[in-house]
Amino acid sequence: MTDASWVTLISISVTVLFMIGVPVFLVIAYWVIGCSFVLGLTLDNLGAELLNVFNKGFALLAMPLFILTGDLINRSGIARRLSDFAYAVLGWIRGGLAMASLGACGLFAAISGSNSATTATIGSMLHPEMVKGGYDERFSAATAAAGGTVGIIIPPSIIFIVYGFLMNLPISDLFVAGIIPGALMVIGMQVACWIICRMNGWGFLIPLHFSRILKTAFGAWLGFFAIGLVLWGIYTGKFSPTEAAGVTVGFCMIAGFVSYPLNKIMGKRSERPVAEKSYAEMLVVQGFTVKEVPSIVIRSAQITGILAPLIAISVVMQQILSLLGAQQTIGDFVTSMGGYHAVLFTSMVIVFVSGMVLESLPVTIILAPILAPIAASVGVDPVHFSVIFLVGASIGFITPPYGLNLYVASGVTGVPYFRLLRYTVPYLFALISVWIVVSLTPQLALMLLPNR
Repeated sequence: MTDASWVTLISISVTVLFMIGVPVFLVIAYWVIGCSFVLGLTLDNLGAELLNVFNKGFALLAMPLFILTGDLINRSGIARRLSDFAYAVLGWIRGGLAMASLGACGLFAAISGSNSATTATIGSMLHPEMVKGGYDERFSAATAAAGGTVGIIIPPSIIFIVYGFLMNLPISDLFVAGIIPGALMVIGMQVACWIICRMNGWGFLIPLHFSRILKTAFGAWLGFFAIGLVLWGIYTGKFSPTEAAGVTVGFCMIAGFVSYPLNKIMGKRSERPVAEKSYAEMLVVQGFTVKEVPSIVIRSAQITGILAPLIAISVVMQQILSLLGAQQTIGDFVTSMGGYHAVLFTSMVIVFVSGMVLESLPVTIILAPILAPIAASVGVDPVHFSVIFLVGASIGFITPPYGLNLYVASGVTGVPYFRLLRYTVPYLFALISVWIVVSLTPQLALMLLPNR
């Protein structure tokens, strides 16, 4: 058999493994090892390349820290307070609680940088309250899944860190570039949410009281401070994204220790529907003790242990694809499309289709080094293209058949995966509309950057 035949056979085999549920890391690893033997590469070379990924990646140190931040935010009660504030602002509108959950996803993402953590945290907190509040349980779970898509766009973002590392771009610039597009994604989904809820008459309404807004805003000051601390430090250059992650972890750790005695004093949260909760109940926090810190760190380390090997093996996969000529083939195809807009929209289609079957991490590691230089050659700003690329990758989180956020939302809410699909369609339309607007309007990504 020829080398091409062997590569084709290996590719078909791992595709079958992926379809029957084998973890993505193992699927990519099997493909890499098989193709390495076909190309005559030794396992020593594979090990050396895996090690080099992390030896060169100081910026990647921010990843485990932001993952830990997400867990600390949840356990400290910051996420709960942010969601209560969002509900106080939007609860008077039809579908206000669902819209508030989307807003809470945006606020949570502004500290954690993770899509799955955003979906899991907000979904587990607000899905029961949405169901009690008169929303369809399938719609409630789909809303949590859709809201999680902004987790990798609104800074800080784990995937922006990976993208900046791969493409040698300033991660702080990428963070700032994601602010406005991320906010537009939240607003677009809230509009879709309002339309659906208005059509179905879902949700209890609460009166708009500025006193409630002020009280919940005061209760959420720890969350606002954490968001402002991250954005201020990165935007002003006071510290790098990695240093920002460390500072945020320290702050959330202190917030958790302070919140615990408050939680003991104020008691546990009531199980009554959210529309009936008093101000005092809305300000209840969780918190944790020093003894609980190791378990929180271990949980974050487990997630890092899943992502870090996937990054390393995907980088090696990208190198093997280059040796096989796949990058050249894809590059020639995209370049043949013509000028600026043709290349841009062809790249967007490739990212969208890839996101339907792969997680954003391998999509980024495999396709960004191929598509970004081509986009730059026709005049697309590299930072603008990074936002276009990753907004497209984020949409894949609620796009079947992969749809990672759908699986996460299904897991935390108990709603079967296939029952969520119908209610993700309005959110998909909203996100794709925002994606097109962002791709055609570079200033939405670049206006906050100084020198652009």
